[in-house]
Amino acid sequence: MNKGWQTLQVSIDGKIGRVLLNRPDVLNALNYALVLELEQAVRELENQARVILIEGAGDHFCAGADLRYVAETQQLREFIEQINRAFFSIEEAPIPVIAAVQGYALAGGFELMQACDVVIVADNAVIGDQHSNFGLIPGGGGSQRLPRLIGRQRALALLLSGARLSGNEAVAWGLAYRSVPLAELREQNMALAQNLAAKSRGGLKAMKYLVNRGAEKPLNEAIDLEVDTFLEWIRSRDAQEGLRAFQDKRSPRFE
Repeated sequence: MNKGWQTLQVSIDGKIGRVLLNRPDVLNALNYALVLELEQAVRELENQARVILIEGAGDHFCAGADLRYVAETQQLREFIEQINRAFFSIEEAPIPVIAAVQGYALAGGFELMQACDVVIVADNAVIGDQHSNFGLIPGGGGSQRLPRLIGRQRALALLLSGARLSGNEAVAWGLAYRSVPLAELREQNMALAQNLAAKSRGGLKAMKYLVNRGAEKPLNEAIDLEVDTFLEWIRSRDAQEGLRAFQDKRSPRFE
């Protein structure tokens, strides 16, 4: 694994890959180096781990793009395109990616959160898209992912107003799986990551594929995709092991 990370801390704990956004002095704001390394880290970990956990160093997840960098860079298009490559790498990873969100998840940090598969938020989380407050618009997918997650009405209200949500509100709106006390965030996220890491890697990959690809299709075509994928997967070693384990009343032993 790459050992020269400049803006991240990357490690594997058992079967859990961990990515720590590591620019706490600027609330883990996104610059080119960070989003480039984020894509590289996800690409490396997806081949070595069964689940990836993304966290922010310090008191915050990510406060968005580093606006000082945005104002000064001569490679703005490349920066925005790299943000999107990094976020697509999360969605395209064959394993689940969990976000652990505390403090600020704003603008680009909110867009990063939206790209993750499962999000657990601390009750002190402050979540929203602040672009409109500064005469800006999203560039990391926020205008496209957000309506798909929570519907056009709520998405437009958040984007246009620059309003912020609490952790509990994010859960109620379907933007997060669970809100927990800040003191329990690490424990709860590790528990979920360990739960997923114990499962069949191939089974989780197929599940994520079905949810992501099915959302792009009409319902009847999505059901056909599920049926075809099920019939192919049921013949796999892990699926057969799961069936035997159920019959034998024991825990399955996946490859």
